[in-house]
Amino acid sequence: MSITKEQVIDALRNVEEPDLKKDLVTLNMIRDVEVNRKEVSFTVVLTTPACPLKGLIERACINAILYYVDKEAQVTVNMTSDTTSRRSDNRELLPDVKNIIAVASGKGGVGKSTVAANLACALAMTGAKVGLVDADIYGPSVPIMFGLQDEKLYAEEKNGVTYMVPPEKYGVKLMSIGFLTDASRPIPWRGPMASKALRQMFSDTLWGELDYMLIDLPPGTGDVHLTLVSAVPVTGAIIVTTPQKVALADAIKGINMFRLPQINVPVLGLVENMAWFTPAELPQNNYFIFGKDGGKNLSTELNIPLLGQIPLVQSICDSGDAGKPAVMDENSPVAKPFLELAGNVARQVAVRNANMAPTERVQATGY
Repeated sequence: MSITKEQVIDALRNVEEPDLKKDLVTLNMIRDVEVNRKEVSFTVVLTTPACPLKGLIERACINAILYYVDKEAQVTVNMTSDTTSRRSDNRELLPDVKNIIAVASGKGGVGKSTVAANLACALAMTGAKVGLVDADIYGPSVPIMFGLQDEKLYAEEKNGVTYMVPPEKYGVKLMSIGFLTDASRPIPWRGPMASKALRQMFSDTLWGELDYMLIDLPPGTGDVHLTLVSAVPVTGAIIVTTPQKVALADAIKGINMFRLPQINVPVLGLVENMAWFTPAELPQNNYFIFGKDGGKNLSTELNIPLLGQIPLVQSICDSGDAGKPAVMDENSPVAKPFLELAGNVARQVAVRNANMAPTERVQATGY
C-alpha cells in the first residue's frame, strides 16, 4: 500500500523541536512533502543554519516515518534554514537585518571583542549571513582582528542616496570607525559625537539582508549602549566576563542594565572567557588562574544560560594579531568551543523569538 502525505505529516507531529518544545508540524517547519509509493521526501526548515541539533532532528524525522507509517519506507530529509526574527516591521534602520545582538561586558580586558569576532565568523561558517559592527568608538579593534588595517571604504549609490559598502572577510560584513580614521590618532569625542557615529554606521552603510548583526559594544554601561537600544530594536544581549570576582561584579551591572524596565532587552546568556589556561605544550592541562567556574556559577545564580566557556590559549591572541580569528583554524584548540558558542547563541535567539514579543526600539531611556 502506498504511503500518503497525510500519514507523513501525522507521523512528524511526534517529532519535537528540542529547544522550542513543540512539534515540527505545529511550528510550520515541515515543507514540500512528496510521496511516491514507499519513497518519502520532505524539507525541514530549521530556525537557524547554526542549529547544533540538526543531526538529531533529521534522525528523529526518519525514525518517525519508519515507526508510525511504514518500516520499509525510503525516507529523504532535506535540511534547510530560515532564521526567525521577532521585530517591528516598521523599522527606520536596518529593515533587512533579522536579529540584532549586542555583545557587551561590564569592564574592559575580558576579551569581549575577541569573542565577538570569533562568534561572527563561527556563525558565518554555518551558512548564516552575518554582520559585525565595531561600536567601541574609542578603541576599535575589528580592523586588526580581520587584517583590514589599510582597508579603504567604497561608496555606492542606491535610490539617490550614497552609502558606505562594508568590507567583507571570512563571510562577515564589517563596519568600524577604524576604517574612517587614522589608526595612530586618538578619538577625543564626547558622548554625543560617539553616539552619532554609531547611528551613521547603521544608517549610512549598505548592509543588505543579514541573519545576525553583532554589535561589539564598548565596556561598561554608557552613552553608546543607550544609543544602540534607542536606535534599533535589539533582539538580545550577550555578556562576556572572566571568572574573577572583579569582572563578575561588573558583569552583573551589565546584565542589570539591559534588564532595566526602560531598556528591557533580553539577556541571551553569559560567555565565560579565559575560563582556564591551557599551555600549548600541555594541551590536557587546565590551570584556573582567574578562578574556577565564576561565570558558570553566576549564570546559575541569575538564571541565565551559560553560552560557553572559552579557554585562555596563546593561539587566540596570535590569531587576532594576525588578522584571522582563531575559529577559522580547524586545528586550533578553541575552534570547537567557539563553534559550540555559535550554536548555543543561535538556539537562544530561536527560543527568544519563539517565546517573546517582537522586538521594539526603545523610545526613551529616561536618562
